[in-house]
Amino acid sequence: MSLALPVALQNLLISSFALVDTLMVSQLGDVALSSVGMAAQWNWMLSMLLFGICSGAAVFIAQYWGIKDIEGIQKTIGIAQCTAVLAAAIFLIIAALAPRGVMRIFNRDAAVIFTGAEYLKIACFSYPAVAVSNVMSISLRCTERAKLPMYVAAITTALNALLNYGLIFGKFGLPALGVSGAAIATCISAWAGPLIVMVLSVAEKNILIAPLHRMYGFKLSEVRDYFKKAAPVIVNEAFWGLGSTVINVILANLGYMYYAAVTILRTFENVGFVFFIGLCSACSIMVGKSVGAGEIRQAREDSVRFVILMPLLAVVMGVIVILFRAQLVHIFNLSGNITAETVKIATQILLVYALEMPVRMLSYILIVGVFRSGGDTVTGMKMDLFSLWGLSIPVTFAAAFLLKLPFVLVFIIMYVLEDYPKALMCIRYFRTFKWILPVTEAGCRGLAAYSEDRDGVNNIA
Repeated sequence: MSLALPVALQNLLISSFALVDTLMVSQLGDVALSSVGMAAQWNWMLSMLLFGICSGAAVFIAQYWGIKDIEGIQKTIGIAQCTAVLAAAIFLIIAALAPRGVMRIFNRDAAVIFTGAEYLKIACFSYPAVAVSNVMSISLRCTERAKLPMYVAAITTALNALLNYGLIFGKFGLPALGVSGAAIATCISAWAGPLIVMVLSVAEKNILIAPLHRMYGFKLSEVRDYFKKAAPVIVNEAFWGLGSTVINVILANLGYMYYAAVTILRTFENVGFVFFIGLCSACSIMVGKSVGAGEIRQAREDSVRFVILMPLLAVVMGVIVILFRAQLVHIFNLSGNITAETVKIATQILLVYALEMPVRMLSYILIVGVFRSGGDTVTGMKMDLFSLWGLSIPVTFAAAFLLKLPFVLVFIIMYVLEDYPKALMCIRYFRTFKWILPVTEAGCRGLAAYSEDRDGVNNIA
C-alpha cells in the first residue's frame, strides 16, 4: 500500500486535471465538450506511446533497483528521456502545423473541427513537458520514491483548476478565452510539473540527479538492450492507443451527442482507473524488484496476490458506479447545456463499463503489472493487439456501419470482444510462469536455482 497509494493519488490528481477541463468546458455546450474530447484523442495517442516508452524503462529500472545498480538505472532514464521527448516533438509539430487536419481524423463536423483545432494548436505545446514528467515519475516510482510525483501532481492540478476557471470564463481579471483558455491553462500547468520535480530532486538528491555524462552518455549496446525489451511495449501501447483512437472515430461518427456521452464516460473511466494504476504500479515494482534480485519464489507469490486483488477491487468500484451513475453524469449537466439524449446515453454506457470492469482489469494487471515486470514484453503485446485489432475493431465497425445496431449495443460489442478473449489468454499464460525473464545476472542465477528446486520437487512428486 505504501507503493500503491501515492501512485493512485498521483493519478487521481492527474485525472482530476482532465476532469476539471471537461467539467468547465461542458458549461460551453455539447459542441465544445465533444471538440475538446476529440482533440484529446491526439493527446491520448501520444500518452499511449509515452506509456510504452516508460513501461519499457520500468522493466530495467525495477530489476536494477533490486540489485541497487544506480548507474544502470540512470542510463536507462537518459535513454527513455531522449526517446520520449523525440516522440513528443513529432506529435507537437504535426498538431501545431495542421490542427484541423488532425481533427478531421476524428470527426467531419465543421463546428467540431474548428473548435477542436483552436484547442489543439495551443495544447500541443504541453507535449514535451508531459514526456519529461512521465519518465521522471516512472523512475521515481520504480525506485520507491512515489510520494514526490504525488506532491507535484497536487500542485499542478490546483494550478490547472485556477487557470482554467480564470481563462475559460474570464475570472481574476483574465480574458474569457473559452476552449483556448483551457488549452493555455493545460500548457502552463504541464510545464510547471517537471520544473518542480527537478527543484525538489536537487533538494533530496534522488535518482534523477546525476552527472550528464552518466545519464546521457549511454553506449549503442545499452540502447540496443533497452529497445530489445522496450520495443514490444512501445509497439503494444502505440498500436493499442491507435486502436482506441480508431474505436473513438467509429463512435464519434455515429453522432457528436454520442461522442459527448463517451467523453463523459472517459473522464470517469480515467478517475476510476487511478486506483488500478496504483495497484499495477506496486505490482510492477515488487515483482520486478524480486525478479531482478533473483528472489523468484517471492515474485511468483506476489504476482498471484495481485492477480486476485485487482478484480476484487474492480467489483467494488463497479458496484459504486452502478449505484451512483445517474448522479455522476448529472455533474456534467449542472448548467443544463447538455442534451437529454447525451445524458441518457452516458448513463447507459457507464453501466456497461461498470459491469465489464473486473474482466478488463484482470488482463491489465497481468500484461502491464506481471508479464512486463517479469521481463516478458512480447507475449502480452500479442494478446493485446490480437484482441483489439483482430476482434474488437472490425466487429465494432461492422456493428456500427453495416448492421447499424443501436449505439449502446455497439459499445457493448466493442468492450466484450476486446477484453474477454484477452483475459482468458492471459490467465492461461500466467499459470505457466514462462513470463519470468530476468535482465540482471542475479535474476538469471535465481531463476536457474528456482527451476532446479522446482524440477526436483516435481520429480519426487
